[in-house]
Amino acid sequence: MNGNARFGLVLAVCLAVQSCGGPEPEPTQPTPGLTAFTGARLIIGTGDAVIENGTLLVRDGRIEAAGNVEVPADAIRVDVSDKTIIPGLINTHGHVNNVRGMEADPSFYTEEHVEHQLGLYARYGVTTVFSLGGGGPAGVAVRNRQGHDINRARLYLAGPVITADSPEQATERVNAAADMGADIIKIRVDDNLGANQKMQPAVYAAVIDAAHARGLRLAAHLYYLTDAKALLKAGADLIAHSVRDESIDDELVGLLKDNDVCYCPTLMREVSTFVYESRPEWFDDPFFLKEADAAVIETLASPAYQQRIQNSRTAPIYKGALERAKTNLKALSDAGVGIAMGTDTGPAGRFQGYFEHGELELMVEAGLSPLHTIVASTGEAARCMQVDDELGTLQAGKWADFVILNANPLDDIRNTREIESVWIAGNPVPGV
Repeated sequence: MNGNARFGLVLAVCLAVQSCGGPEPEPTQPTPGLTAFTGARLIIGTGDAVIENGTLLVRDGRIEAAGNVEVPADAIRVDVSDKTIIPGLINTHGHVNNVRGMEADPSFYTEEHVEHQLGLYARYGVTTVFSLGGGGPAGVAVRNRQGHDINRARLYLAGPVITADSPEQATERVNAAADMGADIIKIRVDDNLGANQKMQPAVYAAVIDAAHARGLRLAAHLYYLTDAKALLKAGADLIAHSVRDESIDDELVGLLKDNDVCYCPTLMREVSTFVYESRPEWFDDPFFLKEADAAVIETLASPAYQQRIQNSRTAPIYKGALERAKTNLKALSDAGVGIAMGTDTGPAGRFQGYFEHGELELMVEAGLSPLHTIVASTGEAARCMQVDDELGTLQAGKWADFVILNANPLDDIRNTREIESVWIAGNPVPGV
C-alpha cells in the first residue's frame, strides 16, 4: 500500500469514529428562533411548481428560505415528511365584529372579543382577515399589537361601513374612519333585492374620492352588474361580492383588468341565506363541531328557524344567485381577473374559520383548480389587498404565516381541513 492510500485509509477510519486521538467536537447548540421544517411538500402561493421534499427555514418569525435548501447546523429541526405546507389563508372579506352566538350588541365589541374571533379564524388556518365593516377602536388597538409574538390571525379593518345622505356627509364619515385608523373604506351599493334604496352615485363617488384623498382604498359591496361597472368607473378598488343578477360581460372584464381591481366572490355568503331551511350536513362534521357553539346549532336547526327560511322571499333568489356567482367567477378567472378569496363570515350563521374551507370547495366546484384556489386564498389575496410585501407566500422575507396539512390539497381541496398545525410569525397557534 503506498503512502497516499495508507493516508486515505487512516483518514476514513478517523472520520468514521469521529476521533483520531483528539477530543470529539462539541455538539452545535441550536439558535433560538431558527427552525427548519423539513421533508414537506411546499405550495409556495405564487402558482409556481410545487416543491417536493422541501425545507421551510424560519428565523425570528420570518421566512429565511423555502425549497431544497441546506439546513444550518444550529437550526432546530421539525420533521414534517409526507405533509404539505401552504401559506396561511387570507380572508379578504370577513367581519370581526360585535356578534356572539346569534346576537349582535355594541357592548360585545371589546378587545377581548376581537382577540377571541381572531383566535378562532387562526385555528382554522386563516392567518389574516380583512374585516370589511363593523370595526372600531377596539379592533384598531388589537391590530396595532401585531408583532413577532402574535399567535392569532392578523387583522386589517374598515371601521364602520360608510352610509351617507349627501356627498358632504360621506366625506365627513370617511375622514372619521381614517382618523380612527381604518386600513380600507367599505360601502354598500345594494337594494337587498328591492327592499332598500341604494346609495346614490354622487354619494359613493364622494366616498371614493375622500378615501383616496386619505390614501385609503375602497371596497364595494354590490349585487348588480350595472352597479359593478359604475363603481369601477368611479374608482372602486375592490369588488367585495360576486355579480349575481346576470352574466358578466367584456366591459366588466375590461374595467377590472385595466384598473387592476380584484374580485372577491363570497360564495358562502349566498349559502348562508338559504342553507338553514333544513339541517346542513356540516352540523355533524367534526371539523365544524370542534369550535361550534351548541346553542347556535340548536337555534339554526330548530323547526321554527327552518320554517322562517322556507318562507323567506329572498332565500330561493339567493339560491339561484349562487349558481350565477359560480359561473361568473369561472368566467372572470378564465379572463385573467385577479381573484381574492373572501366569505363575508362574522354575522350570525356565517361561521368564522369553517366557512373559509367551504369557500375553497365552492371555488373548485365553480371550475378553478385546487392550485388556483389556494393561490387566490394566499399570494393573490395578499397582492389584491396590497400586503404582499409581508404576507401571502412562502418566500424569503415574508412573515412565517403557514399551515401544515396532513394531506395534499392539490389532490382534493377538502384536504385543507386536514390541519396538523398553524403558525403565525413562526409561533404555533394554540388549540389547533
